[in-house]
Amino acid sequence: MNMIDLIKSRRNIKNFKADKVDETLIKIWLDAATMAPNHRMTEPWEIYFIGPETRGKLNHKTNFGNAPTVMAVLSRHGATKVETEENAAATACFIQNFNLAAWSEGVGTFWSSIGITEQKRALLTVPDNYDLLGVLAIGYPEMIPDPKPRTPIENKLNYLP
Repeated sequence: MNMIDLIKSRRNIKNFKADKVDETLIKIWLDAATMAPNHRMTEPWEIYFIGPETRGKLNHKTNFGNAPTVMAVLSRHGATKVETEENAAATACFIQNFNLAAWSEGVGTFWSSIGITEQKRALLTVPDNYDLLGVLAIGYPEMIPDPKPRTPIENKLNYLP
């Protein structure tokens, strides 16, 4: 599948099969995700794999669709507000790279903000100098939903003089 088709076919998966995804594959996708653009090579992302005990305490309304693997993605603060924002943008690119790499192998993901609160940060032991960008549920899709309608890009284009 070419990249355009891969991007257009990717879906957020809300329900997963019980089959575990090989950890070696997950690490390959994480490694590929590190190719995300990041200003001055800050590589601000950190990954926390969430075990059953912590997952239960998070009390997610859908239990992350019963995905067999769940991980938190953190972004390190920068020395300035601008660098912190750049790091968050880079980490978002990292997440999208990971999602596309997984999707290319038939594995789905769901990116949840989990209602980022101080309680959730504490449960996940997020250091003060990091932002929690979200939690990814990872697994084989129970079903692949139809695409949701999108605003035509022509409606989002602006031209400056």
